[in-house]
Amino acid sequence: MRVLVTGGAGFIGSHVVEALRARGHEPVVFDVRTDPTADVRSPDAVRGALSGVDSVCHQAAMVGLGASFADAPEYVSRNDLGTAVLLAAMAEAGVRRLVLAGSMVVYGEGRYACARHGVVRPGPRAVTDLAAGRFDPACPVCGADLEPGPVGEDAPVDPRNVYATTKLAQEHLAAAWARSTGGSAVSLRYHNVYGPGMPRDTPYAGVASFFRSALARGEAPRVFEDGRQRRDFVHVRDVAAANVAALTAEPAAGALTAYNTGSGTPHTVGETARALAAAYGGPDPVVTGEYRLGDVRHITADSSRLRAELGWKPEVAFEDGMREFASAGPRGD
Repeated sequence: MRVLVTGGAGFIGSHVVEALRARGHEPVVFDVRTDPTADVRSPDAVRGALSGVDSVCHQAAMVGLGASFADAPEYVSRNDLGTAVLLAAMAEAGVRRLVLAGSMVVYGEGRYACARHGVVRPGPRAVTDLAAGRFDPACPVCGADLEPGPVGEDAPVDPRNVYATTKLAQEHLAAAWARSTGGSAVSLRYHNVYGPGMPRDTPYAGVASFFRSALARGEAPRVFEDGRQRRDFVHVRDVAAANVAALTAEPAAGALTAYNTGSGTPHTVGETARALAAAYGGPDPVVTGEYRLGDVRHITADSSRLRAELGWKPEVAFEDGMREFASAGPRGD
């Protein structure tokens, strides 16, 4: 199978390329890092890249929370306009198979249950609560403490920052393309991906990368809030394997299917900082109590649908992956 991999020279994309080659497929890298003309917003460049292609693995995106809301036009341009241009070219070229790099950020907060009111949907956290160190959302009905749990693909979506909004728009565009063309679209909703090749020293990198960069400078990792916020850290090689599984599975024509792509084993951000510090041999993390309004408190994955339908399972254990990541060479961009 000949697969166009947009963003194929990036962090996740490069691992997808390796995984495809290892399984006997022919990846075609389309990335501005290696070719300044390879921009998914350029119809001519995309049309040329689609020649002879059987399917597309769309990894190109602007990621992370960014520096400020001033980044919004660039996020929308790169993520949503780029996806629209790509899908229009695929419709014209007759390419009918897409795997999209989705994200768990489309959910907003994760799944919460109240002892009295069952599963509830807390609203955005108030600045007054965050400033007072009240980080966990309360039941919107009675104000009681909530128990966080894994979120499934059928949960309501509630994007709470610009990046999240653009990732949801990508899914809607892909679904519209699938209905219009009879194509097959899969969105792999990545949780916190980490591993070799992860970008560093940029507001668009992930939290594990921030921690490792601090350790490389001889500094203690700085942990926001109280460090107890839960995430699902999934290794990049496992994510690459999920992409190959989605590309080679029996497609569902005319629709988009979403799959959570996580390890299934939640860890706190504080645990992650401590694991990296121990593996690196650096100073212990510092819990700052600081917060970012765009962050959610807990978001972890129920990836059972991906396991059951595509036969995928994560192979890299958290402890092993963090040890490897602590010593892995990062990208400089």
